[in-house]
Amino acid sequence: MREFTEENLTEAVVERFGNTPDPRLKLIMNSLVRHLHAFVRDVEPTFDEWMSAINFLTRTGHICTDKRQEFILLSDTLGVSMLVDAINHRHRDGVTETTVLGPFYVEGPPEMPLGSDVTGGLKGDPLYAEGTVCGPDGKPLANATVDVWQSDADGFYDVQYADREEPGLRARIRTDSNGRFYFWSVMPTAYPIPYDGPVGDMLKATKRHPYRPAHLHFLIAAEGYETLITHLFVDGDQYLDSDAVFGVKKSLIRTYTKQAPGTAPDGRKMTAPWYRLSNEFRLKLAEPARARKGAA
Repeated sequence: MREFTEENLTEAVVERFGNTPDPRLKLIMNSLVRHLHAFVRDVEPTFDEWMSAINFLTRTGHICTDKRQEFILLSDTLGVSMLVDAINHRHRDGVTETTVLGPFYVEGPPEMPLGSDVTGGLKGDPLYAEGTVCGPDGKPLANATVDVWQSDADGFYDVQYADREEPGLRARIRTDSNGRFYFWSVMPTAYPIPYDGPVGDMLKATKRHPYRPAHLHFLIAAEGYETLITHLFVDGDQYLDSDAVFGVKKSLIRTYTKQAPGTAPDGRKMTAPWYRLSNEFRLKLAEPARARKGAA
């Protein structure tokens, strides 16, 4: 074909992918072309708008570093991350629900013993967090790894501080023989996702706020079980109904109980008010990889 028109171009592009050997890749490319072309036909962009879109994606790539993933932020704020999460985590009756990983997880966090203070000097009201990791039947899972990370009282993660190299409010802890873990942290606060880049420009242009409700992140892994990526949100937070990345689920909202000065569960003497969080995490048994639509 030498004559490409508005009417025949989509099928011509799809036909070019006709010899793709991987059936899954072929399905993805065909669907991408059809949906992308349908989008263009729907909005009928001008050349200036088309170039603005190219520049937006270019700037999104340029701002990405090993400490900031702007494309994840874009995916998050468009609801794509949560949609992918929902599709890949169906049928979770009896186990803890999942939510987005977020852009601030760091591979290989420092491993610390039970009861450690993970703050690394970052600020916030003291929080004693404890939990149990179980299977779907409630059987405790020993030696499960529990990765935790969060922002400080000012709404920043450790990797957002340009002058900081040491990790803070970030750790890996292993459960004991009873599946228990506990550590000292700080009370999480609501915070804005980074909005000094292209994603922030998009939020400002559409009159959307950049805030996430206060939460702790957890990534929990145990042999024979699906890895759990989830948050525990602070009940009463003003952004629970308008999370910038659509990550809130009702089952993940918890009461962080304020405690009077006194003795904490691990014997620590507290001279000022502190907070306590307790939670049971139930992991789903590992299953064979989900069949992919269009795969051979």
